[in-house]
Amino acid sequence: MLNKSTQEKRPMQVETKELSEKIRQQFDTGPYPRIALEKSPKNDAIALYIHSLVNAYYLRNQKVISTEGKLILDAGCGSGYKSLVLAEANPGAKIVGVDISANSIELAKQRLQHHGFENAEFYVCGIEDLPSLGLQFDYINCDDTLYFFSEPAVGLQAMKLVLKPDGIIRANLHSSLQRRYYYRAQEIFKMMGLMDDNPEELEIDLVRDTMNALKDQVELKSITWRAELEKDEERILANYLLQGDNGFTIPDMFSALRAANLEFISMVNWRQWNLMELFKEPDNLPAFLAMSLPETSIEEQLHLFELFHPFHRLLDFWCGHPDQVQSFNPVAEWTLFDWQAAQVHLVPQLQTAEIKQELIDCITQMKPFEISQHLPIPENPVSMDSTIAACLLPLWDSSQSVKALVKRWQQLRTVNPVTLEQTGETEALEVVSQALTGLESRGFVLLERPT
Repeated sequence: MLNKSTQEKRPMQVETKELSEKIRQQFDTGPYPRIALEKSPKNDAIALYIHSLVNAYYLRNQKVISTEGKLILDAGCGSGYKSLVLAEANPGAKIVGVDISANSIELAKQRLQHHGFENAEFYVCGIEDLPSLGLQFDYINCDDTLYFFSEPAVGLQAMKLVLKPDGIIRANLHSSLQRRYYYRAQEIFKMMGLMDDNPEELEIDLVRDTMNALKDQVELKSITWRAELEKDEERILANYLLQGDNGFTIPDMFSALRAANLEFISMVNWRQWNLMELFKEPDNLPAFLAMSLPETSIEEQLHLFELFHPFHRLLDFWCGHPDQVQSFNPVAEWTLFDWQAAQVHLVPQLQTAEIKQELIDCITQMKPFEISQHLPIPENPVSMDSTIAACLLPLWDSSQSVKALVKRWQQLRTVNPVTLEQTGETEALEVVSQALTGLESRGFVLLERPT
């Protein structure tokens, strides 16, 4: 006879195994994402930026590293499109992809081979079984996967076991607040029996029929249903019929990190989680908010943001082993000595021949150069005047010392246009440092001070 604790545990173990099998079958039938094999992410600057180890490592340590020889894991790689993005974003790195769907793994292999990436390996493997690979990774990308765990800490702990001491994990969870209507829809279709087995064409058609039968003003339809969904099977499966889809909040995310003994680094799209941007007049808040908000923790600020404005589908974050952050002074606090010793790097996603040529055209025509149109990560457009653009032009060939850029500014602006006095080194440094500070805070350049 089973003891009480075994009797209590067995149903959950069976349920978890059955659910895992349903998830595997769903992605064997419809590998995700359904992106054409020949599609390249080379021109998708945002995707490359997000998947770059260089940018994540810089955010954590204010250091610039090479991706040559690094080992990168795509955990839950699906059909391999994000594996391809990782390969493009991290030149010289080896990509390892794992997924529980054998059909997805075959597609991922074909995709990387099609685009000429030979330094890649793929395995049919669950995240819980990662230690069986016998590998240690510099960077782990776990995109649109962790929310299949009812306890995300389990997945995070498994990834932590194969993460190098200074490695970084990028993972995300579905937001229960942003996706609340889809979870209601999933509950409806579970009641209708459409998710008892692997949803296929019949179940997809029944979702269409049900949503189209509703009046347009019915809340679930008015908020979630669009005409283009009629032909978009992938979106119906990924939202209305997704097996094992769990939603989480910011406190859930931090709880999972604590349980896995991992340290939060940052939200991946942190500029879009700025609590103060939600207020009309951030400098003139109601007295209670003005006094209390500066004292709140990062977790509390992020949670307030999602409660006020839950528009992020994913709680997308970077994390790593505790106590691995290298100490550094934020750029805004740099001294004159810091600036004089600093090196400037252009983010890799901007270092293309096409962008360089547009920059040269703007300089020649004395027009502002809108850098944000090539990497639209800030909320507002960012432009450089033609003289600043000319000063920073060498960055499109290689990294530069601040001293070299200051000297170049002195050559471009030999005299002060107001006083007509010779431009001194101190004046030039002030102009260049102000420009670089703004560009660094918006993610366009990386500033490194040798230790």
